[in-house]
Amino acid sequence: MRVVVQRVSEASVTINNNIVSSIQNGLLVLLGITNDDDKNDIEWLCKKIANLRIFSDHSGVMNQSLLDVNGELLIVSQFTLYAKTKKGNRPSYIEAAKTEVSKPLYEAFISYAGQLLGKEVKTGVFGAQMKVSLTNNGPVTIIIDSKNRE
Repeated sequence: MRVVVQRVSEASVTINNNIVSSIQNGLLVLLGITNDDDKNDIEWLCKKIANLRIFSDHSGVMNQSLLDVNGELLIVSQFTLYAKTKKGNRPSYIEAAKTEVSKPLYEAFISYAGQLLGKEVKTGVFGAQMKVSLTNNGPVTIIIDSKNRE
């Protein structure tokens, strides 16, 4: 699994000119899933995201987590995170998991994240054409890959 985590002061997902999800102060997570992802990837990534110390403390130092600030979480599926651009100019998405694999993992990711946070997790709509708006606070953007745990 691969995620792009963005610390936001606000974020929303719009489909057909209707806002379907929105958050204030929290994290927007773009989630890409590949064929060999499983429950271990979900658990590791969700724990990492919930505990990343990327929110400012009273001294202005990034020392608090999403859990510490009681922030909100918006998760949006994004298969393009597995784009391969080595050959030519048209990206290949061969490494992105097909819907029958990725959708159940996406749903399990959302469920586990909600359990860790003890609150509802907001989402996009799997497979839909979405417009994602955000105000990146910082800016803070972090890329994490569960297969490259550095």
